[in-house]
Amino acid sequence: MSFFRKLKDKFTKSTDEVTGKFRDGLEKTRNSFSERVNDLVARYRKVDEEFFEELEEVLIGADVGFTTVMELIDALKMEVKRRNIQDTKEVHSVISEKLVEIYQGEDDASPRLNLEEGRLNVILMVGVNGVGKTTTIGKLANRLKNEGKSVLLAAGDTFRAGAIEQLEVWGERVGVDVIKQGAGSDPAAVMYDAVQAAKARKVDVLLCDTAGRLQNKVNLMKELEKVKRVIEREIPGAPHEVLLVLDATTGQNAMLQAKQFSQATSVTGIVLTKLDGTAKGGIVLAIRNELSIPVKLVGLGEKVDDLQQFDAEQYVYGLFADAVDEEHVE
Repeated sequence: MSFFRKLKDKFTKSTDEVTGKFRDGLEKTRNSFSERVNDLVARYRKVDEEFFEELEEVLIGADVGFTTVMELIDALKMEVKRRNIQDTKEVHSVISEKLVEIYQGEDDASPRLNLEEGRLNVILMVGVNGVGKTTTIGKLANRLKNEGKSVLLAAGDTFRAGAIEQLEVWGERVGVDVIKQGAGSDPAAVMYDAVQAAKARKVDVLLCDTAGRLQNKVNLMKELEKVKRVIEREIPGAPHEVLLVLDATTGQNAMLQAKQFSQATSVTGIVLTKLDGTAKGGIVLAIRNELSIPVKLVGLGEKVDDLQQFDAEQYVYGLFADAVDEEHVE
């Protein structure tokens, strides 16, 4: 059974809300990516070197990343040779299969958040200003609350004008309290207060906002390290997740940010916002493959419930949905 057939059987007639969100959220990338792949398949009758060279350009154009594209093309060539594929139309299915394999990688990292029952789970949210970090915290708080968990927010971005107020608005919107101090106060002191409050209230999850002034990168990284030390001192083993929030519409700039933050803060997962707003959704694969950091959550819209746990098969279906739906099955 082809991988396309498996996707077709699993998702095409699915009424699952998550499947719909991935399909709708990846529409811009799908329209751009699939259109170029379909055009390529239509123009070439056989799978040859020229076909692969043009496919490289299509993948790079989707921000899959040069290194990842080269690995993918090599894997495709080997698979095409192994299966003795001659017709370019059959390559569609192989591409989708290899994209899932590349994302899953050898470490088989789970997209699930590292949350355990019976402990105070601390999630540190990091990222530069403007990527949607505070909004993501609000949506994640809502998601966790809907799962039956008690949540508390820590307003650690004390320097950006309006950041504390913005987090408070989200707290009120989703019904979660915010621990804060005044503007310009020490973020580590805020985290200390928040940890003590979370312990006293016996909450399940403490979500910590942090500053994101990239123009002062050295000081920012030192500040994040200090915040982590305070949290770990009060709760050994915490933070249990360090989630880096990236804006998918910035493409390779997001990749650069991921490298910078992962060097300083031991990032455990990526939250990719605004995936629905870009035609270059291949950045998901580039980040996963080149940095070995799993994408754990993706923003697929502006609604409060549009933050979804990442799923590699749902993602690939979102990229190829039109082609999967149109595939003729004997």
